Amino acid sequence: MKLSAMPNERSPLITSGICGLTLTTATCITASDSPQESGSGKTAQDPRRLNTFFGVMVPTILSMFSIILFLRTGFVVGHAGLLQGLLMLVVAYTIISLTVLSICAISTNGAIQGGGAYYMISRSLGPEFGGSIGLMFFLAKVFACGEYVLGLVEAILDVFGAGPESSVSEGWRVLPQGYWYTVLYSSVVLLLCLFVCLVGAHIYSRTAFVILLVVTVSLLSVFISTVAVKPKDFVISHQGPGNQTLHYNASYTGFSATTLRNNLGSSYSLDYSTNSVMSFATVFAVMFTSCTGIMAGANMSGELKTPSISIPKGTIIAVFYTFTVYVLLFIFVSATCNRTLLIQDYGFLQRINIWPPFVAIGIYCASLSAAMCAMIGASRILHALALDHLFGLPLAPATVTSNSGNPWVAVLYTWGLAQCVVFAGQLNAVASLVTVFYLLAYAAVDLACLALEWASAPNFRPTFQLFSWHTCLLGILSCLVMMFVINPVYSSGSIVLLLLLLLFLHYRSPTSSWGYISQALIFHQVRKYLLMLDVRKEHVKFWRPQVLLMVSNPRSSCQLILFVNQLKKGGLYVLGHVQLGDLDSMPSDPVQTQYNFWLSLVDKLGVKAFVDLTLSPSVRQGTQHLLRITGLGGMKPNTLILGFYDSSTPDDFFLQDSAFCRSSVEEGSKGEYNFGVDLPSLQAHFPPVRHVESPRWLSPEEYVGIISDAIKMNKNVCLGRYFFQLQGEGKDSKVDGSERTIDVWPLNLLQPGSRDYQDVCSLFLLQMACVLNMSSKWRHARMRIFLNVETGSCDQGWVVNEETFRELLRKLRIRASIKIVPWDSVVQHYALPEGERCGEPTPGVSEDFLSAVNCMLMEHSSQAAVRFLYLPRPPAGRNQSQNYLAHLEAVTRGLGPTLLIHGVTPVTYTDL
Repeated sequence: MKLSAMPNERSPLITSGICGLTLTTATCITASDSPQESGSGKTAQDPRRLNTFFGVMVPTILSMFSIILFLRTGFVVGHAGLLQGLLMLVVAYTIISLTVLSICAISTNGAIQGGGAYYMISRSLGPEFGGSIGLMFFLAKVFACGEYVLGLVEAILDVFGAGPESSVSEGWRVLPQGYWYTVLYSSVVLLLCLFVCLVGAHIYSRTAFVILLVVTVSLLSVFISTVAVKPKDFVISHQGPGNQTLHYNASYTGFSATTLRNNLGSSYSLDYSTNSVMSFATVFAVMFTSCTGIMAGANMSGELKTPSISIPKGTIIAVFYTFTVYVLLFIFVSATCNRTLLIQDYGFLQRINIWPPFVAIGIYCASLSAAMCAMIGASRILHALALDHLFGLPLAPATVTSNSGNPWVAVLYTWGLAQCVVFAGQLNAVASLVTVFYLLAYAAVDLACLALEWASAPNFRPTFQLFSWHTCLLGILSCLVMMFVINPVYSSGSIVLLLLLLLFLHYRSPTSSWGYISQALIFHQVRKYLLMLDVRKEHVKFWRPQVLLMVSNPRSSCQLILFVNQLKKGGLYVLGHVQLGDLDSMPSDPVQTQYNFWLSLVDKLGVKAFVDLTLSPSVRQGTQHLLRITGLGGMKPNTLILGFYDSSTPDDFFLQDSAFCRSSVEEGSKGEYNFGVDLPSLQAHFPPVRHVESPRWLSPEEYVGIISDAIKMNKNVCLGRYFFQLQGEGKDSKVDGSERTIDVWPLNLLQPGSRDYQDVCSLFLLQMACVLNMSSKWRHARMRIFLNVETGSCDQGWVVNEETFRELLRKLRIRASIKIVPWDSVVQHYALPEGERCGEPTPGVSEDFLSAVNCMLMEHSSQAAVRFLYLPRPPAGRNQSQNYLAHLEAVTRGLGPTLLIHGVTPVTYTDL
């Protein structure tokens, strides 16, 4: 079966959801009106119909003006002074300009679709970063919505509020004031926004340009008023502590050098709305909220005719235009209003306007527009997160949409959270949190662009070239620094929240077809380090097992796969498989379509292994290929592990392990992107286990030949038998080895004449047993080393050998108990034919001797969890292969999990 090609980046995390986003409002992200998502059956219009002006400049300018332009310009200049106010503007616009460069680069890298910041971050950095930053961006818009509503209520109360704070005639002061009244009015405004978002969001998108015209007229009236209005004096009253009324004498002087000189320096004082003393950080936090609309144009990517041209051009022009307006407004108010007026009256622009309703209308339009935009945008981001199924059940209801595609449940979510925000009661109280969240989102956009640039991916070729990794890195650092300057507590809390979300999503392990920037970065770095990993600099002191485990059918080999995963000790671990066949007689390579099944198997088992498959006429030739070509540079297998060759009927592990039972994974796999390999496909791919009557694909001569080939190629060889009996190796097992025993028999039991316990093979056995003892599931296991001695002989050299062996263990830092096993009764059955040398395999070993060795092993190691035995070198003649395997089978018969090992490389080191 051939797997389909990888879906494009617009593909959702699961097949049942649509995560595509386009924009149907002028400044906000809305749900996609793709055919898959529109259930009403109406024909979707061509979404790409907006030009640079209407699609990018209008929403960006409108979002960046918001309420700060009219309600907090005096606040910033009054407390910070003109010089520090301009410095704040330069710092803020430097930060957003660096982020704009990153936005322009990402948005011009190919045919970008709709989705805005969440789409760009998630599809660039992957599900973990995308989901966590997306949720943070959603929260930022929720808090911004609450902030804009509070600003609107503040402006309404400034005109219609009863009490000393009113700035117009008594006849208009009809609205009672106070904390709970502010919450009440804010709730009413939020309900209006909710009604528009649920019923008439399209009405708002059509009036965005009209709103911008109204705001522009109001802004022009402010500039004209600074020239046309004559100087005035005002008495400003505020409700002070203890219900006393505080009065301040303020004045509008018109253009005056003295006024400008007095307003140059800073004069941070008490803020009358929050009763807290202002500072550079708190004022900057309020001012920076005017810079949070730079992504409005990028958010319109799905509706722009030419996004690669419109987004850079429109965003940069909008940023430059708004910066110019703010600078001029700062200078104008600094030269015409004294500091008392600027600090003590947020709505002073109405006092000095040629017709005060101009400013009031501008404030109301800008505030209401910004609040609805934030609510619509936040609900669309939440809807996208829900469709991507990143956060599971809590956000599942947010996927529900109306017949027209409006995500009304996500709107309700957003409204409920924004309702909680308005309980803050004052705009300045929320500004710091909004700014911190937006700065974190901007840093994430810069991070996405930086990662793409550092990954050096050939397909990252943005047409916008006015950026580099330096600007991205500077943007990240400036955002993080300003976060902590504004509010260290909020910044630390937001980063902790981000890390918790990252860990949560990493634990859930959502798999996507978006592509992972982490994979590109890892590839880029791994290639460098592999080139640095020089095989000529290898040292025995740092030796580690690098294993190639040959697997015929994983149905019967899963326990051995799990065991070897514990045995690798951070080394290379490769699952090898040989597909029999000849490529000349096949239309395509059958191996390529199998990789996903094997990788899914690795995921199910939870082992840290690579997969390498090959096509060969024989298993022996295929194994030779894998031994030669598997790995890169210094990371190549040094140990070959095979299953044991016997006639026993293997068990089907798929029928035993819960990971392969459909009932246990149905819930977990629902909606999970699995690269085309679900559980039934995985089970169907691997054939049933071999029956007793089934023919074997591998002959004894070929099996022994594989062992000989590996030794000739200077590879260590291990044969695993009875590992289907080993329990507790699964990824969910809590076994720590405290009740396990590892037995090591370092002597060649088939060659009693060889008494060398310190040859290369014996030391390799000790090393492998020690490595296993260091793994997580065997850390507390007891290790026993058995020394076979002939006590009946006159030679007492074995006593000296025992002491030498104990000293060796001490030098090797191996914690193990030594068991002396007299085996005179076993050796007496061994008769070495004349002319044979002890170093050669003995084909004429008697059945009695083999039975005696097996009985000895059963007597001393029957309770061990695993046994390590010395594997003799295979015979040179092919006609002796069956006898060789028969000897191994007789010795290990009925033992339980046993690993026969033949080591050919030095692995021990006694120095530091």
